Amino acid sequence: MTVTYTARVANARFCGFSKLLLAWKGSIYKVLYKEFLAFFAMYTAISITYRFFLYDDQKRYFEKLAIYCNHYASLIPMSFVLGFYVTLVVNRWWSQYTSIPLPDRLMCVLSGGLQGSDERGRLLRRTMMRYASLSALLILRSVSTAVFKRFPTMDHVVEAGFMSREERKKFESLHSPYNKFWIPCVWFTNLAAVARCEGRIKDDHTLTLLLEELNGFRGKCSMLFHYDMISVPLVYTQVVTLAVYSFFLVCLIGRQFLDPNQGYPGHDLDLYVPIFTLLQFFFYAGWLKVAEQLINPFGEDDDDFETNWLIDRNFQVSMMAVDEMYGDLPMMERDRYWNDSNPRPPYTAATLFVLRKPSFQGSTFDMAIPKEEMHFQPLEDIAENMEESGSYHPNMALFNRLLNAAPSPTGLMGGALRRTSAQLQRLRHSPSIDQCTSDDDDDESVKIGKGGSLPSGLGQDTQSTVCSVRDEKGLRTPLLEVQFGANTERQRHSVFNEKKEMSEVEEKSDEELYIREEREEVESTVGEIQAPSSRLLRPPQSSRETSTRSASAIPFTSRHRSAFTFHPAADSGLEHCSSQPAINHNRAVPTIPKPPLVGNKKSFLTVPSHNEPQRFRSVSMGSELTGS
Repeated sequence: MTVTYTARVANARFCGFSKLLLAWKGSIYKVLYKEFLAFFAMYTAISITYRFFLYDDQKRYFEKLAIYCNHYASLIPMSFVLGFYVTLVVNRWWSQYTSIPLPDRLMCVLSGGLQGSDERGRLLRRTMMRYASLSALLILRSVSTAVFKRFPTMDHVVEAGFMSREERKKFESLHSPYNKFWIPCVWFTNLAAVARCEGRIKDDHTLTLLLEELNGFRGKCSMLFHYDMISVPLVYTQVVTLAVYSFFLVCLIGRQFLDPNQGYPGHDLDLYVPIFTLLQFFFYAGWLKVAEQLINPFGEDDDDFETNWLIDRNFQVSMMAVDEMYGDLPMMERDRYWNDSNPRPPYTAATLFVLRKPSFQGSTFDMAIPKEEMHFQPLEDIAENMEESGSYHPNMALFNRLLNAAPSPTGLMGGALRRTSAQLQRLRHSPSIDQCTSDDDDDESVKIGKGGSLPSGLGQDTQSTVCSVRDEKGLRTPLLEVQFGANTERQRHSVFNEKKEMSEVEEKSDEELYIREEREEVESTVGEIQAPSSRLLRPPQSSRETSTRSASAIPFTSRHRSAFTFHPAADSGLEHCSSQPAINHNRAVPTIPKPPLVGNKKSFLTVPSHNEPQRFRSVSMGSELTGS
C-alpha cells in the first residue's frame, strides 16, 4: 500500500516535483479535502451572517471581536509545536520499519550451518525456518490491522500452513497471560540443540552463530510489540491537536473581511475569499495530517507498511533458501576475465559519459609542491632551525608557570603577559654581559647579562615564590626567592640609593676590598635563601622595608661579575617553583608571606642560565629599570 515515486524523481530537473502534485493516491488532497471543505464552509457561513443578517450595532461588536481574535491568534506557537511533534513521529515511523523482522540473515546461517541433504536434514531446516516465520506472523498479527484481518483466528494460521494442528494444540496448552509470539523461537532453539547432538551442526561456534541470529530476529519481534504498546504520549498529541484546531477556530472570526468604510487598520480591502487563510489552513492542517498518517504505519492507509506483502515474501524466500537451494550449486568455471589483471566491464551507449570521468584519487592527488621543498632535511638541521627560531627554551616553562599561576585583579593582565612573553623571546638573542658592560654603562642603567637579578614589572597580583633545584644526589635545595614590592616609586628610589652607596664604596676603597665585600654580601644573601623555614616565615614588613630588601637581596649586574657568581651543580635543573611549600624528605620549604597589595607590584626573580649553568641570567621585564 506504500506509494512509490522514486523513479519519477531520479534526476533533478526543472519543476521535477510538479508532476507529483497531480497524484491522488497517498496525496495531501485525499487526506485533507474533507477538513478543508468544512473549514471553508464555516468561514463562508460566518461571513454571510456578518454581511446580511446582523444589525449595525451588532456589526460593530462583531468587528471589535474580529480585531481582538486576529491580534491574539498569533500567540499560539503553531510552527514550534507542530515541528517538534512531526519530527518525533517521523523518527518513530522509520524506527518501526527497521524493527520489522526479516529472515534473510537467519536463513543464510541455517542453510550453511545445518548439514544433511537427506530427509531428516531437510525436515529440520524447513521446520526451523517455518517456526521463525510463524513468530513474525504472530507479532505482525498483534500490531497490524491489515494482517489481523487476513488471519483473524489461529485456525486461519493453521490453514495457511504456518502451523500444524499438533503444534497448535501444543501452543494453546501453554498457558500465559502475555503475548506468546516467542514460543516458536523456543521451539527453534530446541531443534537446533537436537541437530547439534545429531552432528548435523558441526561445532559449537556454528550453533552459537545460529542462536545469535535467532535472538536478533526475536529481538525485532519484541521491539515491534513494545512500539505498539508504548505510543507517543497522549498529552503531546492532545496539545498539538488542540493548538491546530483552536487556532483555526479563532481564524474563522479573526480573519473575516470587515467593512472598509469603518476605517479599521488592515481592513481597507474586501476580497470575500480569504486566500492566505486557506493556504495557512492547508499547510498547518496538512502538517498535522502527516503526523496522523505516520504515527501508526501498521494500518491500512495509502502510505502504511506492506505487512501482508512482507509475510508472503519472507516465507517464500526463507523456504527456498533452506530447501530448494540447499546443495544446488551451479557448475564452477573460469570467468571472462580469468587472464586479465585489470578487468573492465563494458558500458552501453547510454553510459559512455562515465568513461570520461577520471577516477577519484584523493583531494591532495593534484596538489603541487615546489621542488626545493620536496627534499628531506637532516634532523640536525631541523633542530638548529628550531633553536634559531626560538620555538623552545628550557627556561620558558618556568616563566609560563609563574605568569599563569598568578591571578590578575585588573583587565590589564592580558597585555602584561603578552609584553612579558615578547620580552622573554628577545632576551634569548640579546648580547651578553661580556660584550656590553663598561664603567659608564654600570652607572647609567642595569644591563641584561649572564649574572645579576631579574626585576620584572608584571602589573599583576602575583605571590611570593620559592624555586629549588635538584642536585646530583636528587636532593632539593632552594635556589631563589621571588619577593614583591608594594610601591614602584619607593623601589626605584631605593635601587638608586643603593647604587649611589655602592659608588661611594668604590671611591673610598680599592677594588680588592670592594670585591671581597660584595662576595660576602652574596654569600649572606644565599645563606638567607637556604635558611630554615623559621627564617623564611618572618612577619610582613612595611612597604618601604620590603622595597629596600627586595632590591638589595638580589644582586645587580656590575663590572665585577665574579662577585655575583652562584655555583649550583652543573647538571642541576629547576625542580620546584611554586607558591606552595616544597617538601623534601623531612624538611619543608614554606611559602613567603604575601606583601600588602599597595600600588603597582614589581617582582624580582633570579633563574639559572641555560647556556652556562654556573651563572645566572639576569633579565628585567616590564620595568623602567630595563637597560637598552
